[in-house]
Amino acid sequence: MIRPLALVGALALAAASSMASAQQAAPGAAPGAAPQRVPAARGPEMTLALEAAETAISTCATNGYKVAASIVDSAGVLKVLVAADGATKGAVESSTKKAVTANTMKTATSEIQEKMKTDPVLAAKVSADTNLFARAGGLPLVVGGEVIGAVGVGGAPGGEKDEACTAAGIDKIKAKLK
Repeated sequence: MIRPLALVGALALAAASSMASAQQAAPGAAPGAAPQRVPAARGPEMTLALEAAETAISTCATNGYKVAASIVDSAGVLKVLVAADGATKGAVESSTKKAVTANTMKTATSEIQEKMKTDPVLAAKVSADTNLFARAGGLPLVVGGEVIGAVGVGGAPGGEKDEACTAAGIDKIKAKLK
């Protein structure tokens, strides 16, 4: 079961951060000048992001896993965060970091995890950034060769299980992405 309160809180936070960033004055603008609208980053529509998250969570639930799913836009802004009843704080945090990592690196977090084994520079870069988490479960959302955001799932016993649920969520919406 999805926690409605967590969903409402995430949506309210996303809306508030969108409004705050949209109302920021342009750099170099005169003090007291009217706020200038900043164009929104490319990403999935909220309804599609929610559908992907719910599909990922229900896919994991059929296997008994209580997970969280996060979707970010191309700027790394959290659009949707949904946690199954019984999902842990760690599941919520890792789902978001996996989505941010897949979006930032523009590839699956499982691929990053593998590359880190032989690339010490990449390993150091990922380890130094507390917003990144290179464990399987994060996949980019790609439309026409462009990464428009990412989906991350956390909480299953093993990243490959998280990634399978993430893939199910993306598969559900990929034909509708713009």
